[in-house]
Amino acid sequence: MPHTTSTPHRTQIFQVSTLYGAATLAAALDAGLFGPRDEARRVLLVSNNAAIPETALRLDEMHGYGRITGRFDSVVSWNEAIRPHHPSAWGPRGNDTTLWQKAFRLAWGIGERDQVELAVESIQVNPARALAAIFSESSVHVYADGLMSYGPTREKLPLTLASRVRRLLHLDLVPGLRPLLLSEYGVEPEIVPDEAFRAVLDEISRDAADDPELAPVIREKPTAVLLGQYLAAINILTAREEEDLHVRMLTGAARAGHRSVVFKPHPTAPAGYTAALSKAAADAGVRLTVLDAPLLAETLYDHCAPELVVGCFSTAMVTASAYYDVPVARLGTALVMERLKPYPNSNRVPLAVVDHLVPDLERGGEPARIGAAPESLSPLVRAIGFCMQPKTYAELREPTEAWLRAHLAGSPAYYFPELRLTELGLPGSRPQLRAKLQVRRARRVVRRAVRRGAGRK
Repeated sequence: MPHTTSTPHRTQIFQVSTLYGAATLAAALDAGLFGPRDEARRVLLVSNNAAIPETALRLDEMHGYGRITGRFDSVVSWNEAIRPHHPSAWGPRGNDTTLWQKAFRLAWGIGERDQVELAVESIQVNPARALAAIFSESSVHVYADGLMSYGPTREKLPLTLASRVRRLLHLDLVPGLRPLLLSEYGVEPEIVPDEAFRAVLDEISRDAADDPELAPVIREKPTAVLLGQYLAAINILTAREEEDLHVRMLTGAARAGHRSVVFKPHPTAPAGYTAALSKAAADAGVRLTVLDAPLLAETLYDHCAPELVVGCFSTAMVTASAYYDVPVARLGTALVMERLKPYPNSNRVPLAVVDHLVPDLERGGEPARIGAAPESLSPLVRAIGFCMQPKTYAELREPTEAWLRAHLAGSPAYYFPELRLTELGLPGSRPQLRAKLQVRRARRVVRRAVRRGAGRK
């Protein structure tokens, strides 16, 4: 019910779309990063951003969801609030924001005079942008639930929004590496304490202890975990290539001596992936268990205590090392980074971080735990960040040029493709390629001028 007293109250709206993100927020709340519990009403706003939300796994079907919601005064669905629109596509028209705010205050029991604070993920896109536009006077806290926080801001924010962002909350997955996200607006990063996050993960794990799908996995005592990401869904790899990537993970684990392996597929991965993997396991003499259950990979680590986690660039690889002390190994990062289009693709920095820190299972790398960021990592991430968003981070041009002159020759070619260096006029450019690009640009200018001229006739 709406508040009826004349004294303004404070309401905090926490927008989530994944259980991992919800766990990050729960840890921040437990650590007191949003103030005392009794000083604000807390609303959990759940958004299902899947392409077809009606057929996707819902957040409330995940183990641990119920425990997390106990930290909030109410839980509401963003999908229901804006039905029939899709959360990733819908935003209010400029002159409708006041009406939408009144409607949501009424529907969610927020008093007319209540002060509202927002905690959102992915501020560059909807639904976070839609919420920020509707509650246009609210302060905004951004939280990052993975490696994306170390990369650049994907799109320029309106200054009216950027000035409202108070901080970037993030997990300290790679100690010593400072997030680049939102730094151009002077937004300070704030770490969600490791002990608080691990406590939430333990809470979620206990909730899954009686899951019948987990029982056979525990019984088989797997020593290695393979992580699927379903990169075909975002058009980075073909389904066949990703299927082959999973098979290579299994082969690498078997070569390292593991005879009991569990594969945790992405929730939206097709069944054919596991069929191909099962055949490969039989051929290699490996006992394979597929865990297609609604739980976090971290819950699997807690119950099975694996000796190895293998993946491409999943954040769950890093959490295995950071929170469960499990050695990790990577596979396929070079192929995926070569396929990323366009160059500013947000996955580029997470890929580079994993590629730089985690041993390659197919090239004789010994699985290892990830420690603090080496001195080489931050300059590399900054240089890639500049190449991704050169206008946004113009102050990084000189450091990037210096880094390239010193290290380009010894770096993998897929970090800094020759075409991108040439487009930006950086060390490593090729004069012949630059001349071709200049001709292409000149032709585009001429074509645009001709089209404009034809349109005026």
